[in-house]
Amino acid sequence: MSKLHFTTKHANAATVQRQWHIVDGTNQTVGRISAKIAAILRGKHKASYTPHVDTGDYVIIINADKVTFTGNKLDQKTYINFSGYPGGKKEEVAKDLLKRRPEVVLERAIKGMLPKNKLGRKMIKKLFVYAGEAHPHTAQQPKELKF
Repeated sequence: MSKLHFTTKHANAATVQRQWHIVDGTNQTVGRISAKIAAILRGKHKASYTPHVDTGDYVIIINADKVTFTGNKLDQKTYINFSGYPGGKKEEVAKDLLKRRPEVVLERAIKGMLPKNKLGRKMIKKLFVYAGEAHPHTAQQPKELKF
């Protein structure tokens, strides 16, 4: 047999090593920070990345109320919810949603960048978003990420 024969290593649930990351959202642009966090949740930053396995890490976002939008998105971007019933469409401008529920802005942006299947729904559960500085995940000893 030739010594030039290599095998590809695939990650599985038993071999995945997960870490905790903490990200400060102060003065960060929503789209840019969301793209980087989505890559971490998927595990694309690891050498053992396997597309069909959840190899991603846990991410904690603090200061979600201090994120920014570029251009006129704060006044023009609308978030739409539809209940499925007639007259059940609700629209809200980004400025109002950021004031009322700042966590939802980042959660929706990141969720839209993940796969739309069972794996994506599993990945979004590793995301924790908080409006202020405090978070209850101090026991995990998260590693700070600077973007």
